[in-house]
Amino acid sequence: MLQSSRSEFFSGIKDSIPIALGYVSVSFGFGIMAVSAGLSIWAAVIISMANLTSAGQVAGLSVITGGGTLVEMAIAQFIINLRYSLMSISLSQKLDKSFDLPARLIGSFGITDEVFAVASGREKEVSKHYLYGLIIPPYFAWALGTLLGAAAGEVLPTMIKVSLGIAIYGMFTAIVVPAARKAVGVLAVAATAAALSCALRYIPLFSGISSGFAIIICTVAAAAAGAVLFPVKDEEGAQQ
Repeated sequence: MLQSSRSEFFSGIKDSIPIALGYVSVSFGFGIMAVSAGLSIWAAVIISMANLTSAGQVAGLSVITGGGTLVEMAIAQFIINLRYSLMSISLSQKLDKSFDLPARLIGSFGITDEVFAVASGREKEVSKHYLYGLIIPPYFAWALGTLLGAAAGEVLPTMIKVSLGIAIYGMFTAIVVPAARKAVGVLAVAATAAALSCALRYIPLFSGISSGFAIIICTVAAAAAGAVLFPVKDEEGAQQ
C-alpha cells in the first residue's frame, strides 16, 4: 500500500513538471506587477500562496490599488473563481475511494485550470496521492516565481519592469486566442469584456465606478451576453 501511494505521488509530480515550469514565468510577471503597485515582496508572495489564481490575483490587485472595499474584493473573487467549483465538481467523478473530507479540501484548494486538465485527462481514477503530487510543485513554483518577480521589481529599471509585467497578460492572451479561433462565442465574449472595460475607464459618465466594481460588471455582463447569444448545446440537443 505504501509503495503504491509513493508511486502515485511521484507520478503526479512527474506530470506536474511542465505546469510548474510555466507557473514560474507567469507568476514572475505578477510579482513585478504587485511590487510596482506598491506592495511589499512578502505581501505579493503571501497573496500567491493564499490564492493560487492568476486572474483572481490580478483582479484583486486592481481592487487593492484602486482603494476598493472588501465587498468588491469578495464579489470579484467569487465571480472570477467560480469556475474552479465547476472544475472540482467535474473532477470529483474521477476520484477514487481514498478521498476523505480533508483530502477533498486540500485538493480543491490546489485545483487550477492546468491541474484540472491533467487530472481529468488521466485514464485511470485519480488518487489523493497522485493529486497531491500534481498540486505541490505548481503551488511552490507559483510562489517562487512571485518571489523572484517581486525581488526583481525592487531593483529593475521602470522600463524593464513594465515590459516584464505584461507577461501574465500574455498568458491570458495565449488562453483566449486559440479558443477564440475555434469558437466565435469566445471571441465575442472577450471583445465585449474589453469594450466594456474601456467604456467604464474612459467615458466620464462612469468615472464614479471603482475598479473593483468595473471588473465585476465586465465579467458578469460579458458572460451573460455570451450565455444568451452563444449557448452551448449538449450532445442530445446537437443531435436533434
